[in-house]
Formats: sequence, structure tokens, C-alpha cells
Amino acid sequence: MATISKNKKGIHRLKLEGELTIYNAAEMKTSIFAELQKNKELEIDLGKVNEMDSAGLQLLLLAKREATNHNKSMRLINHSEAALVIFNLYHVAEHFGDPIVLRGKAN
Repeated sequence: MATISKNKKGIHRLKLEGELTIYNAAEMKTSIFAELQKNKELEIDLGKVNEMDSAGLQLLLLAKREATNHNKSMRLINHSEAALVIFNLYHVAEHFGDPIVLRGKAN
């Protein structure tokens, strides 16, 4: 599922929830690309992504390339544990260039 809102600075934020996997990559692609087409700046919030696989990663890589090719800004924010695992596995965090905040585990 994906929902769109604006942050305090007026930048559109697309919040992805649930799985970002091969099973819903096409649906998520439609949401991400629609927002990229409409907005010069887009933040994609990964905080509620509870599962991510290589198809989800490929989708984010494609979206980043598409944004760059059209002189748009796309940032990934609020990385979930599932996103961090995939980013670490494939060593792609630097490619996106977004700051990653590591959260401590609650006691």
C-alpha cells in the first residue's frame, strides 16, 4: 500500500507500507512513477516496509535512475529494518546517497 502526503516543507512524501517484493512490485511501481511524474521532489518513506526483496530493491533503483534522468529529486527516508537488510546485503546505500538513521532496539 502507498499513501501520499506533504511534509512540513511542502515536499510530497510517498509512504510505502507492507511488502516491497516481487508480488507487489508492479503495483508499487505504478504508485512511485505516478508521483515522480507529478512532482519535482519526492520522498519515499520506507518506515512501514516490513519485507523487501531484490525486486523491491530493483524498483527503488529504477525510480532513482528515472528521477535523475528527469532532473528530479528522490530521497529515501525512514529506512525500515527490512530495507536496511537488503541495502546492506547488496551494498547499495551509497548509490542512493540518502542518510540512513540506525535506530537502537527498545528494551
